[in-house]
Amino acid sequence: MKPLADEAGVDALIEALSKDILALTGDRSKLAMIGIRRRGDVLAARLAQKLGVKDVGSIDITLYRDDLSETGAGAKVGRTDLPFDVNGRDVVLCDDVIMTGRSVLAAIREIVDFGRPKRLRLAVLVARPERELPIQPDHAGIRVSPGPDEKIDVRLKGQDDVEGVWLNTKG
Repeated sequence: MKPLADEAGVDALIEALSKDILALTGDRSKLAMIGIRRRGDVLAARLAQKLGVKDVGSIDITLYRDDLSETGAGAKVGRTDLPFDVNGRDVVLCDDVIMTGRSVLAAIREIVDFGRPKRLRLAVLVARPERELPIQPDHAGIRVSPGPDEKIDVRLKGQDDVEGVWLNTKG
């Protein structure tokens, strides 16, 4: 297990992400944050706190995944909570890690079912290069290229007991 960021490192990554988002956002009053459940929503809440953004929501993408037929009846559907109108908003979609881009595609599908944002950007804590779809983050805390037998583990307080980013061996 190789640590990439400890608790202080994660906080520094989130601080850098918030500054990057702020640099591209003219009017914070139109900004809304939406996190993909289970750690993207924690990231969205922390970014919103640093940015002073009050509109924060979370989505569960289970029913929008392209592999739902493989999961079938075993799929566990969580709660989506968007307590604001997404129409005409500058929305930042947040997730802990982007790899293939499929979770982000599912999230985009769900968001547009709620309305039409003016702009939709993607912020991730960790970006991996193994994209299967042409989806790239607008904001990334760190970019990591793990080997074929390695995985990235992200833990965030609010969802987990510890906080950090690690490069681990698969298995």
